[in-house]
Amino acid sequence: MAPYESDDSTSAGETDDLRAGRRKAARYVVPVAVVGVAAATIGLVPALADSGDPNLPKISAQQLIEKIAKSDVQQMSGTVKISTDLGLPDLGGLESSLTSGATRGSGDGSSADPSAKLTELATGTHTVRVAADGPDRQKLSLLENAAEYSLIHNGKDVWGYDSRSNSVYHSTGHDSADARKKQEQAPATPDQLAKEALKAVDGTTSVSVQGTAQVAGRDAYRLVIKPKDAGSTVGQITVAVDAKTGLPLKFTLTPASGGAAVIDAGFTQISFARPAASTFDFKTPKGAKVTEDKGHGKGSLKGDGRHGAPGKDLGKGMPGKDLGKGPGGMNVIGEGWDSIATFDTGGKGVPSGSEAGGQFGGFLDSLGDKVTGKFGSGTVFKTRLINALVTDDGKVYVGAVDKDALVKAANAG
Repeated sequence: MAPYESDDSTSAGETDDLRAGRRKAARYVVPVAVVGVAAATIGLVPALADSGDPNLPKISAQQLIEKIAKSDVQQMSGTVKISTDLGLPDLGGLESSLTSGATRGSGDGSSADPSAKLTELATGTHTVRVAADGPDRQKLSLLENAAEYSLIHNGKDVWGYDSRSNSVYHSTGHDSADARKKQEQAPATPDQLAKEALKAVDGTTSVSVQGTAQVAGRDAYRLVIKPKDAGSTVGQITVAVDAKTGLPLKFTLTPASGGAAVIDAGFTQISFARPAASTFDFKTPKGAKVTEDKGHGKGSLKGDGRHGAPGKDLGKGMPGKDLGKGPGGMNVIGEGWDSIATFDTGGKGVPSGSEAGGQFGGFLDSLGDKVTGKFGSGTVFKTRLINALVTDDGKVYVGAVDKDALVKAANAG
């Protein structure tokens, strides 16, 4: 146990102060390379074992949230380990064909397009190197077996390079802020994940500081965020916050069902020295195929960030009341961590495995549980974090909640 442990869970009287703090955190953007990822969640295997609990001055949850909001890291470089454990079954290579099909069906099909390439971060274990020099220069490199994918933001330009296929993707924003915004559409590093999680802090959330840790050789406080709602699939979120800079160094999301973390994102090495200017230079390799983004910077990282991480599932659209109609006819019902998004596809439900046939049929059968209720019948597709009920008449209910909560919502609907 760390020398200091606080269980200063927020009370109703502290909620307004916490909300003010999280609004600051939500507005603040740490200039670390972050890129769009078309996937439900991203995360990391345990990045670095704690090497002793440092003795740090006492701090409250509110003060720690404010410390994150005021963090002003302009230059840094480091290595992050990334992995996801959603509890999905072995698809026997089906996921690769589905991903390639999605890539062919959107954009120009370049293997260097970050909206396609970085979907790889949604499964398995990965090593990512990041670097930043102010708000106008960031770089992210995904290290693969005998290959590397790099995404570079330098001023108005965003470059993607896939060494395996010797392919280049290039997008030009209207200005540096526009290019940076495209890179920040979805979180891929602990600071971005923490910022999204803080957006979910409200009266349905318990927030406390529970001890200290060392991450990547840095002393850190442990901020713990827990849903008070019993029906949430989220057990707790733990954020290791650098004691000196306020930068989140590690983000861990454990499911209510227990077991290994669904998301565990952390730096294994970090330096706050200014990276060399050449880090952000890019020269097209000889013989490389170059794809220019047809949108000329508009929407070059496809999607709106809603599928990038727990940020959407844990934060956006989860205030404490019914939001009513959302984009595209979507409704959000319930409140806090038990919120459920629902919409009508206007068509039939998902076919059974026998109807779908082949690998896809087996994939559906492995994921789905048949359920019935006042709404009729349908199938619940489940992971360790996000579950979805698709009724036979085409209605969809999805959220970070258990199967019973989805069926109850469908019955009420």
